[in-house]
Order: sequence, then structure tokens, then C-alpha cells
Amino acid sequence: MDQWLTKLNDLIWGAPMILLILGIGVILTAGLRLIQVRRLPLALRYMLKDEEDGIGDVSSFQALCTALSATIGTGNIVGVATAIVAGGPGALFWLELAGLLGMATKYAEGLLAVKYRTFDANGRALGGPFYYIENGLGKKWRWLGKLFAFFGIMAGLLGIGTLTQINGITSAAQTFFDPNQVHSIQLFGNNYSWAVVIVGLLVTVSVAVVLIGGVKRIARVSEIIVPAMVVLYVTLCLVMILLNLNKLPGVIAEIFQGAFGLRAVSGGAVGAMIIAMQKGIARGIFSNESGLGSAPIAAAAARTNEPVRQGLVSMTGTFIDTIIVCNMTGMAIIMTGAWQTGKEGAAVTIHAFSKALPISSQAASFLLMICLVFFAFTTILGWNYYSERCLAYLLNTDRYAKIFRLVYVGAVFIGPYLTVSAVWTLADICNGLMAFPNIIALALLTPVVFKETKSYFARLTASSARTIEDLRLPIEE
Repeated sequence: MDQWLTKLNDLIWGAPMILLILGIGVILTAGLRLIQVRRLPLALRYMLKDEEDGIGDVSSFQALCTALSATIGTGNIVGVATAIVAGGPGALFWLELAGLLGMATKYAEGLLAVKYRTFDANGRALGGPFYYIENGLGKKWRWLGKLFAFFGIMAGLLGIGTLTQINGITSAAQTFFDPNQVHSIQLFGNNYSWAVVIVGLLVTVSVAVVLIGGVKRIARVSEIIVPAMVVLYVTLCLVMILLNLNKLPGVIAEIFQGAFGLRAVSGGAVGAMIIAMQKGIARGIFSNESGLGSAPIAAAAARTNEPVRQGLVSMTGTFIDTIIVCNMTGMAIIMTGAWQTGKEGAAVTIHAFSKALPISSQAASFLLMICLVFFAFTTILGWNYYSERCLAYLLNTDRYAKIFRLVYVGAVFIGPYLTVSAVWTLADICNGLMAFPNIIALALLTPVVFKETKSYFARLTASSARTIEDLRLPIEE
């Protein structure tokens, strides 16, 4: 089964999928005239300032934090390390390029999520790829939205949303508190560290308490945890970079040389460049989820009347996730040479933290463990909301939401005791299968994105001109 799933995963996440996701990013970047760069300052202002009289369930910032809660996770720590170890420092260049193009894709997803969302009888906002597929492309495309919803439930319930995240949390706890499994208990025919059991129970109870409150409580918790963890993690990475500032020019040169295979021996340059490109782009897409269609589900709940405004806020999520957090991780790993130690995954980042921070190795490991735990915890919360919305669309009712939450919490509870190698692969497959319907919709609705963007900024320019004119009138009088 493992071999079959691995082959299917390689097929889904092969060159065609990567080219599709990058291709839509290139088209949107060109058509929107590099909006992710030109309008980034405006997007950051919108991120922190609510729209007056906006309609929705949560603020734009809370919607962003809900999306970031599912996006910023172990991939920012483990995924970046994996890419650099496999593809060399040059992988970081391609990872960041995927993030830059992904900002345009995330902008389009956020815009379409708000434009084509609907409201139920209770006034709650409903949106996401299934709604912009059905409402934007027409009822005849509804089967495509149903397909997206099915794979979204699978990814949330069986893979990336629950089992893999709780397993990552409990593994990190055991590594720090009981690495040799001295204090263990026998459960389900196997021995498990008490650290795994206790932390697993604490996380399960915490998830249950948050999920009872629905999207508004998820948004409130994410609004607190996500910014705090991002600030803590980025600060630690900045300290490491500043303490090794003399190495920065060499690191930048190493990244660019590796990205284009310039350090490879004659004949091997193209091969080295392809490996760096493949690993970097794949990890970039997985990290920021641009094109996968998950973030628009959260964006649709934002209190706003302007699709373009929410699109701008949504694209800041990819900026924070990839351009800032992933870049900080990658720079620290390359500066400290951690990628050449023979270690894998989180151990690479732990080595970088332990070597570069002016604190004990144990303290550095503890800080990274805290970041891993909270990143994974918020991912569990964010993916519950995603998969719950997918279920509601698939069954045309919210009637089973409470039952689904119980099943979701149950999956979190059993996660620490399962072997998750196949589950990770299954989660990757479901993510890839989610992306196909979404990419098709984005490609077909690109003219709508261009039209809405042009209209909004024309109105914004006209409004600014009127404001300036109003200010001049009293002076002239």
C-alpha cells in the first residue's frame, strides 16, 4: 500500500501539477501587472484595518489568521529543511519564487471567495472554491465543486489536519522530555512515552474546547497564537542571522549559484539546477498552499464588501508564510551549515538553532519545540474549519457539523498512536487532488479577477482625487 500510494503521489505531484500551479501564478502576475509587489504596502494596511460596514463573520485580520493557522505549520520548519538538504541552498531561491508567484494566486483566490460567496438563513458567510466554481462557472460545474469538497474532507480528517499534526506535536514533546523513552506505558499493544500520552490528551482537550465555539472562536484563538508565534520564530531567526552577519554575502552567493547550478561541475549544472528547482518549488507550494484552494474558505468569512480588498489581505498570508518565515528558516540553516550535517527534517533546524543562538542547546531545542507545537496546533484548528465547510457543501447541510467535530477530535486523540508515513502520503495526494478543481476554476475565472481589480482601483483613484479636491476647496475660497 505504501509503495502504491507513493507512486500515486509522485504522479499527482509531478511536473504537470507544479507547472499548472506556477503557470496560473505567472498568468495572474503578468495580467495584474505585478500586483503582489506594487500593492503590497496597501495590502499590509488593509490587513490591520477593518473595513467599515463590512458584511461577514470575522474581521479580515481574523480571517487571515485563520488561513495562516492552517498554512504556517511544520512545513515552515521541517519542509524548508527537507528542501535545502535535498536540493542544496539553491532550493531556497526557487521556494521564494514560488511564494512570489503564489501571492498573485492567493490574491485571486481571496477575491473570488468574497465575490461568489453566499449567506445562509442565519446570515453566516459561506464561500470557497466550491462556491466560486458553482456560482462563477455555473451549476453545470457543481460536480467539480463536490469533488473539491470530498478531497478537502479527506485531507483534513485523515491527513494534514489531524493525524500528522498531533503526531508531530507528541514526537517533539517526547524528543525533548523523554528522548530515550525511560518513562513509558503500554497501550494498544505497544510502549509509549508518558510525554506522548500526556501531551496528546492535553492537545485533544484543548482542540475540543476551541472547536465547540466554531469559526469565531477559532478566529479569536488564531488571532492571538499565530502572530505571537510568527513574531517569536522570526525574532529567533533574525538573531541567528545577525550573529552570523559576516556570512550573509557568501550565503546569498551560494543561494544564487545553487539555484542555477553554477557550482556544479561541467555537464552537471542543468541537473543540479533542476533538482534545486523541483525541491524548492514543491516545498514552496506545500508551505503557502497557493493554488490548493484551502485559504479561500477562510477568506469568505471576512467582514468586507470589496472582493479586491480581501484578495489583497489574502495575499499577505503567502508573503508572511513564505517570503518571511520560510526565508528566515532557510537563511539560518544555510548560514550555520546545518544542511550539510547529514541530519534530516526538524533535526536540521534544531541543529541550526542550537549552533547559532547564544543560549544552551537544550534551551534552543525547547524554543523550537514550542514553535512546532503551536504551529501544528493552529493547523489542526484551521483544517477543522476547512473540512467542516467542505462537508457542509458536500451534504448541502450543516446538520452534521457537531458530529463531525466529535469525529475530528477523535482523530486527534488517536493520532499519537498511529504510524503516519502512509497518512502523510495520503494527505499529500488529497492536497494535490484538491488543487486540480481549483486551478481549473482559477484559469476560467481569470478575466473576472482582472475586471474586478481594474474596477476597484479605478474607483479608489477617483475617490482619492475627490478627497484631494475637497481639501483644496476651503483654501481656494
